[in-house]
Amino acid sequence: MFHHKKELQYHAKPDKPDPVYAKKLQEVLGGQFGEITVAMQYLFQGWNCRGNEKYRDMLLDIGTEEIAHVEMLATMIAQLLDSAPVETQENAAEDPVLGAVMGGMNPQHIIVSGLGAQPTDSAGYPWNSRYTIASGNLLADFRANLNAESQGRLQVVRLYESTTDHGVKDMLSFLIARDTMHQNQWMAAIEELEQQQSAVVPSTFPKEKEKQEVAYSFMNFSEGAESQTGRWASGKSMDNQGTFEYDGNPQPMGQVPSLNPAPAYVHDTPLFADNPVNEKL
Repeated sequence: MFHHKKELQYHAKPDKPDPVYAKKLQEVLGGQFGEITVAMQYLFQGWNCRGNEKYRDMLLDIGTEEIAHVEMLATMIAQLLDSAPVETQENAAEDPVLGAVMGGMNPQHIIVSGLGAQPTDSAGYPWNSRYTIASGNLLADFRANLNAESQGRLQVVRLYESTTDHGVKDMLSFLIARDTMHQNQWMAAIEELEQQQSAVVPSTFPKEKEKQEVAYSFMNFSEGAESQTGRWASGKSMDNQGTFEYDGNPQPMGQVPSLNPAPAYVHDTPLFADNPVNEKL
């Protein structure tokens, strides 16, 4: 079960209203890497976790915390919308200069949500459950979680740099610090799992069913050979089960495709009369 406390996890109070910044803040609420995404991602990973009780408990801990971050951001956005100039917004079209200034505000914050936050990104695109990943493979999922926290922290840092409001900065500073912890958390969990299994996901697929001769070959498919100097082009592979090699001139290994004509009922483009295939029709 869930139990809600009235107090926020951390302060969420701006120094003054700023409806334009409220629109920007929507990105880290309802965007692809926003708090709604990570909350749903971690909770579904936890609810779907089979066995591995410490991982299940950890996922539910962090997923529930992310709901608290959703609440903080929604509260901050609502306060940034306080005293939003509704009348000025409605009259903006009459004054091109004023319209340009007010253009940064999200009109749906007035029309749809009544000066409240929405489950959308900064462009008004609705939050989508397809942003979330819960595959049942913990190593694959934890790597996706690390990416989500990395992208999310990057966006919050950029938002921090784009405001002078001390109240907003204070809340974002808290979220940035929690993202620091969460990135470290996922790196620690990934390291622990990699010590127990192969680093390649899934680790349970039989290696003899792979085409082993290309399993550790870096192929140079673009001009230049600078990539040859990277860690990925020589030495022991990261899963410790092979050796990287550099293929500077990869050659095609397949056939030239040749497809049979489609049946008449499909109504594809008819073949030209001088095409030898027509003789078979």
